[in-house]
Amino acid sequence: MNSMIQYAKESYNELINYVTWPTLGQLLESTRIVLIASVIFTLLIALMNFVSNTVLEAVYGL
Repeated sequence: MNSMIQYAKESYNELINYVTWPTLGQLLESTRIVLIASVIFTLLIALMNFVSNTVLEAVYGL
């Protein structure tokens, strides 16, 4: 039990004193990049799905 308390104290100390947290501006910029990349990948996958669906319908329609 004592080792768990020691671990919690050391973890808290690490988070407070040694971790470099991003600024709000950096966080917002990273969020924008992730959202834009997600939209691009979603559109790309939707396009690939549409094309493959169209091709398969044409093949099965023969």
